[in-house]
Amino acid sequence: MDTPNDAGCGATPDASALQVRVVPRLAEIGAAGWDRCALSAESLTGAAESHNPFVSHAFLSSLEESGCVGGRTGWLPLHVSAERDGRVVGVAPCYLKSHSQGEYVFDHGWADAFQRAGGSYYPKLQVSVPFTPVTGPRFLIAPGEAPAEATAALVAGLRALRRETKASSVHVTFLPEAEAERAAALGFLHRVDQQFHWDNAGYATFDDFLGALASRKRKAIRRERRDALAAGLTVEWVTGSDLTEAHWDAFYRFYMDTGSRKWGRPYLNRRFFSLIGERMPERILLVMARRAGQYVAGAINLIGDRALYGRNWGCIEDHPFLHFEVCYYQAIDFAIRRGLSRVEAGAQGEHKLARGYRPVITHSVHDIADPSLRAAIADYLRREARHVEAAARELDAATPFRREEARREED
Repeated sequence: MDTPNDAGCGATPDASALQVRVVPRLAEIGAAGWDRCALSAESLTGAAESHNPFVSHAFLSSLEESGCVGGRTGWLPLHVSAERDGRVVGVAPCYLKSHSQGEYVFDHGWADAFQRAGGSYYPKLQVSVPFTPVTGPRFLIAPGEAPAEATAALVAGLRALRRETKASSVHVTFLPEAEAERAAALGFLHRVDQQFHWDNAGYATFDDFLGALASRKRKAIRRERRDALAAGLTVEWVTGSDLTEAHWDAFYRFYMDTGSRKWGRPYLNRRFFSLIGERMPERILLVMARRAGQYVAGAINLIGDRALYGRNWGCIEDHPFLHFEVCYYQAIDFAIRRGLSRVEAGAQGEHKLARGYRPVITHSVHDIADPSLRAAIADYLRREARHVEAAARELDAATPFRREEARREED
């Protein structure tokens, strides 16, 4: 599909110079063109990360080339590219979906309601990083381009693609608030949810972080860390050139064990891990737990310029508190030593609150073609937003950090 950007509502008058096309394989754009848009997005989108590894060509192309997306996965790549005189100025990672799995922003109720009313919710278009509940830019715009113009072109292209594929809707998930507001101004419905992130308040050591917590919480974390390794376990950080296929073999065993128990069929295959290990090793941290000379548990993290992103965890032995140690405490320790500003530990999980993670609002936007379904979803989102924001305020008040009065007494 080749179309000027006035092929849908929301176009701006001076955006007509941009041509929009659909690209079924990331290789057709190439790493240089894609990354010029994807890895320069901070100043344009208000994103809190100048290098978000998940939107890089290396990460997304590894999903395609390993077969984790495409084929019969229900994630058909149809990326949208905005170009001027043959030069890529904006892209959106887009997939035609035949289900709602692997998204972490749940719309199953919307699909069921529309089906009961006689509609067909699938296929739908999903602008996201597959299987990744991490906020990052979704309308990826090259430096020097006007964000409003390029975003309008990409949105017009998405809407034209929606009509061509007979999709019910376009969903853009885990995007920065500034991008969400720009999309809302173009007619998308804005949805909010929450995650739990750890913020680095300039700590020099893990003990400095513990010192910011109430005494009871501080003692609880120290006890958990001690008990996690009580059975003779040790923990290693593996990153960069130290990563080997043996590490990936061990981690994949853990990933498959946890994934099979949680959701039946894990999304990522073994080849994917080898590919990212080859293409972006400096952006990967494996936290691996060893006992009696063998790896028994591990977690994969991706490293941004400002944040550490915890993704998948698994184990082949059960030990009390080992999950907290490998996934949360080791991540905090690494972030402090690297001078990173935060740790994002994935979707959901109020148990993270007691480990020093705070509630953070996340954003998604949705363009619904059917007027009746759109009206019903808009009403639902207004009510849901009030609940999410109230819950976030309540949870933030329950963080384990010392209150000012207690801090003065302890100091």
